[in-house]
Amino acid sequence: MHEVSVALSVLDIAAENCKKAGYGRIDSIRLKIGRASGVMTDALLFAFEAIKIDTIAAGAIVIIDEIPVGGSCAGCGKDFVTEEAYVFCCPECGGLSFKVNTGRELEIIDMEVS
Repeated sequence: MHEVSVALSVLDIAAENCKKAGYGRIDSIRLKIGRASGVMTDALLFAFEAIKIDTIAAGAIVIIDEIPVGGSCAGCGKDFVTEEAYVFCCPECGGLSFKVNTGRELEIIDMEVS
């Protein structure tokens, strides 16, 4: 389950930035996670709850903005957005020549600290 390592990385980055800015507590962390990133959001939330104990983020909540998969098709020229995690062909024309533009994100957007 690589979500534990993702949660550890998020916690490390957030704690480091919080301390650099002179704050002592993280209240919330907002993440942007693409549907095609390979991260299971429920597992990530579970992992974060387990690792945050006795840290600067012990009382923090994680808010996840899920980003759908989106792209553009070279065949029909249309842009598309789908709720599916994986795209094997253009949902508009069925063509196989397309580029995925969104859905792979894994970013810390912001955090509330005190």
